[in-house]
Amino acid sequence: MNDKIMLIQVFVVLFLCINLLLITTFFTKEVFYTTMRYVLFAVTLMSDCLFLFLTDILLISNLYSITIQRWLCLIIIIVLSLYAFVTPVTLTAMTLERYVAICLPLRHAELCSPRSTLHGILIIHILSSLPCIVFLSLFFASASYGSYTQGRRCSAEIFIIHTWQGHLSSAINQFYFLIMCITIVFSYVKITRVAKAASGEDKKSTWRGLRTVGLHALQLLLCLIQLWCPFIEAALLKINFMLFINVRYFNYITFILAPRCLSPLIYGLRDEMFFHALKRLALCGLRKKH
Repeated sequence: MNDKIMLIQVFVVLFLCINLLLITTFFTKEVFYTTMRYVLFAVTLMSDCLFLFLTDILLISNLYSITIQRWLCLIIIIVLSLYAFVTPVTLTAMTLERYVAICLPLRHAELCSPRSTLHGILIIHILSSLPCIVFLSLFFASASYGSYTQGRRCSAEIFIIHTWQGHLSSAINQFYFLIMCITIVFSYVKITRVAKAASGEDKKSTWRGLRTVGLHALQLLLCLIQLWCPFIEAALLKINFMLFINVRYFNYITFILAPRCLSPLIYGLRDEMFFHALKRLALCGLRKKH
């Protein structure tokens, strides 16, 4: 078990360092923080950093059976619930941005202006907070006052008092999953049609945009599967504790760490402008050391 924990810590530290380097790169050029797709990319990086940090703390506390006050656990779960949705909703927004850029190029400047980007980030956080508000309302309506000061192992499952609460949360997750999948498929089909009709440099650029949407779809799928993990883990916890621990470890690696390592791949390495800025920043850092 200690080997597993050490392996996870290596991955978490590595991904956090990469994400922090990319966030630093984002602030090196004005074009990055005035262009919608780069701003949304930075939102996913910041969201992923916070989410990875908090989930890692919860994983360690659960594996070593560390108990914390339920009110403190509630705050952590609220933040996690919010940012569990921020990343997939932002990925959906990034897919729509690619759709507008390729299928509606004449309206791209208007629809993806800095002002629209700020409005978009606000809408992303409002949409992401709705499941969290429902989750909180259900808990406050069912929990007694004395339960807030009880010490427990912190996880989302301890706030599901009645079975129907878990079913309702699952239904909301599946509704979000459906809407985001429809948006991704719609954008992919539309961009494919434009790609087939394009020629020369336009065709090359369009197919690159199509591949980006495909990668967003894979990342989104992994993120959305993660939304179902707590319900699977809650069922396993009632059957066998060691099975619950092993499945939680697998889910953490596959559906939390893996999707968040795709963001640097999609924009940090595939985007030519961002890659050059990243390389320049890394070279400047090496020169200063020498």
